[in-house]
Amino acid sequence: MAEKRDFYEVLGVEKGCSDDELKKAYRQLAKKYHPDLNPGDKEAEAKFKEVGEAYEILSDKEKRARYDQFGHAGVDPSYGAGAGGGFGGMGGFDMGDIFDTFFGGGFGGGGFGGFGGSTRTRNPNAPIRGNDVNINLNLSFMEAAHGCEKEVTIQRLETCQECGGSGAKKGTSPETCPDCGGSGQVRVQSRTPFGVIQSTRPCQRCNCTGKVIKEPCTGCNGKGRVRHTRKMTINVPAGIDDGQTFAMSGQGDHGVNAGPAGDLNVTVSVRPDPLFERDGYNVLCEVPITFTQAALGDEVIVPTIDGKVKYTVPEGTQPGTVFRLRNRGIPYVNGRGRGDQYVTVNLEVPKNLSGKQKQALREFEKVTTEKNYEKRKGFFEKLKDALGGDEK
Repeated sequence: MAEKRDFYEVLGVEKGCSDDELKKAYRQLAKKYHPDLNPGDKEAEAKFKEVGEAYEILSDKEKRARYDQFGHAGVDPSYGAGAGGGFGGMGGFDMGDIFDTFFGGGFGGGGFGGFGGSTRTRNPNAPIRGNDVNINLNLSFMEAAHGCEKEVTIQRLETCQECGGSGAKKGTSPETCPDCGGSGQVRVQSRTPFGVIQSTRPCQRCNCTGKVIKEPCTGCNGKGRVRHTRKMTINVPAGIDDGQTFAMSGQGDHGVNAGPAGDLNVTVSVRPDPLFERDGYNVLCEVPITFTQAALGDEVIVPTIDGKVKYTVPEGTQPGTVFRLRNRGIPYVNGRGRGDQYVTVNLEVPKNLSGKQKQALREFEKVTTEKNYEKRKGFFEKLKDALGGDEK
């Protein structure tokens, strides 16, 4: 079985984080790796599942407590079980895991009672990925629809140029910690009712790094990284929606020990547009027309996100009628095709009529009959049935 990553590491949170911090981290990562935003990306799909599994465990207080105490073995009995299915029917729990939890390390030599658990140590010099940097970006409706280039300012940790990330003064180098021998952990013995137990503890002298810096770099104060403010141009993908997040790989904090850099996660906020509304990948808009245009039909100008187009309104068009313009909507993010545009026709009743105009309308009304008004005719027929007699 492949070694699982620590769930807190997966979500990028500290072990003692609050429920709100946990939920916020999960939502950001779920958006980042969601299959809809990464079609066909198997790596993103795997990370999306990994994030979901981590949140499922850590958001449950009981499961989180077991995980904090026993690690993966506390929430997945099959984790770490060998061909024999674990020890003594304990559902896959390894005695080494249990005693590591209670005593901080494995059992060197004979272990406890002959169980011979293995000592687990981490490599303090292993590459560590940098943290992600998160920013918000305001866009207009059209910028989000078509995509654009935007210049942003971010702050991130970068490898110190003066010491090359070592943390030691130029011309010097870190030395191996004499207390832990470079392992970042020291062995201690504890006398218990079960006998003398050997365990490991974090090395306090080197703070688990395995190295001691006698002369720290003045540029980074021995930390190996410096926070810088950077301006960069980012490409916003066409079709991004309000509240969505896209990532720029490798543009976050620089890693430690030659580890990879984190990502820059950009969450967008889209300003409302005076003409258009968005419904998924479809665009909605309203177009006013006159009584004459609705009655006789006419060619009208319709705005779209690509510019103005002509559309022929058929004779007898009713107020509120919705027309569909295919492939005039929002482009699919990182995909082919686009949505449609739906145009609602609003009939505008004229105001401030002159006497001549009013007289013309009265003459028009005299020559029209119920046959010219389908909805009116239907209404009075229903009214007559409801009243059981003449509607007049």
